[in-house]
Amino acid sequence: MRLIQAYFQDSSEKAVIAVVAEAEPIDWSVDTMSGRFGKSIEILIDDTISQNLLDKLQNVLTGSDDWRVVVLPVEATLPRIEETVTGPAEKSLKTANREELFQTIQKESTCNTDFIVLTVLSTIVAAIGLNSDSVAIVIAAMVIAPLLSPILAFTLGAALGDFSLMVRSAKTALIGFAIGFVTAFGLAHFMEVNIASGEMLDRTVLGWPVVALALASGAAAALTVTSRLSSALVGVMVAIALLPPSVAAAMFLASGNLQESLNAIVMLGLNITCTILSAQIIFLWKGVRPQSWLERQTAERSSRINLLVWAVLLFALFGYMISLST
Repeated sequence: MRLIQAYFQDSSEKAVIAVVAEAEPIDWSVDTMSGRFGKSIEILIDDTISQNLLDKLQNVLTGSDDWRVVVLPVEATLPRIEETVTGPAEKSLKTANREELFQTIQKESTCNTDFIVLTVLSTIVAAIGLNSDSVAIVIAAMVIAPLLSPILAFTLGAALGDFSLMVRSAKTALIGFAIGFVTAFGLAHFMEVNIASGEMLDRTVLGWPVVALALASGAAAALTVTSRLSSALVGVMVAIALLPPSVAAAMFLASGNLQESLNAIVMLGLNITCTILSAQIIFLWKGVRPQSWLERQTAERSSRINLLVWAVLLFALFGYMISLST
């Protein structure tokens, strides 16, 4: 459930009430305010129809002098509400509101001090785990690495046609991978690189299982954030191996093993490409798109271009992978 609070001027009251009544929420009430807003309305509504109501409220209030809509998650309510959904909501997909998705993913994909420090720390942990052939340490590095969020933010930006979000998240991702690579390259000069480590060599083995795992993991990542399954996100971070191949590539390069370094970079490219492609498909399936018709046209064009570019890149990486096996 969601608690939607809308604040608006007196002149918009009738239109707002009409929209809310049409949505048939669980409960709602209107109050008079003493602040800069003349009226406020609180709406308790099921998740499956909250996006539709938010879009209609925005349509009604856009153009008025002053208004604001706030969306809050509802953990529990008394008396209990039976979770029975009828009518149009029955066919709705369990998807987080567009606005919630945007705020969450945008915040987590910002390149700030925390992001940089976490990237450096996770790189150190990954380098130690790879060099000592420790699966547990490598998994720990995957969990604390913050590189998945900007990848998902880039894909969400393509789904919404938000070019600025795509650029910001792409910059964040590139900075993160660059920091990880440089940090690992530097560490390799202060330790004896164990090129016989099984964990290191695993990041050079290319094949169809790598592609299948990356596609499934990318889809799981998008499904996790759109369905608000935060408890599953740690598992997704472990499944999508974004940091270890980058660290392995840097360490192989520092030790003079160019072919192994190249293979690790290709594995990283496959993981990123497959993650973006499958996440894009999930966002489309879950109906994550802008509100207005014009914005939707832009988003559809952005999604098509994004899918085409990454599909071409995937085929190119496929070609390299196949050439190694022949």
